[in-house]
Amino acid sequence: MPKFLYVFHGGGMPETEAAQQQAMTDWGSWYEAMGPKVVDGGAPVGMSHTVSRGGHVENGGANPASGYTVVMADDHAEACEMAKGCPMVVDGSGSVEVAQIMEM
Repeated sequence: MPKFLYVFHGGGMPETEAAQQQAMTDWGSWYEAMGPKVVDGGAPVGMSHTVSRGGHVENGGANPASGYTVVMADDHAEACEMAKGCPMVVDGSGSVEVAQIMEM
C-alpha cells in the first residue's frame, strides 16, 4: 500500500488551555479514525528556511509548513479523503498538502 506525506500549512497554537485540550482531543480523534493507516504521526515544525541557488532565507517561504504526518492509502483519492478530517481543514484554519512518497 502506498505511503503519503501530509504537509500541514496554517493552524496555530490555541490561546487558552481549554482550546489546547480541545485541539489535542480533535487531533487524537482524527488519528484514531485513521487507525493503522497512520505510519508516522509526525509533529509540528518550527519556522522553515528556504535554500536556493540565490541563498538562504529564514522567512518560511510563500506557504510555510506547520507540521507533517505519514499515512498509508490505496491511492491519492483515499489519502485526500482522509485528509479532509484534519482538524485544521475542518475548522478552516489551515490546509493539508498530500503527496505520494515514491519508493526507491
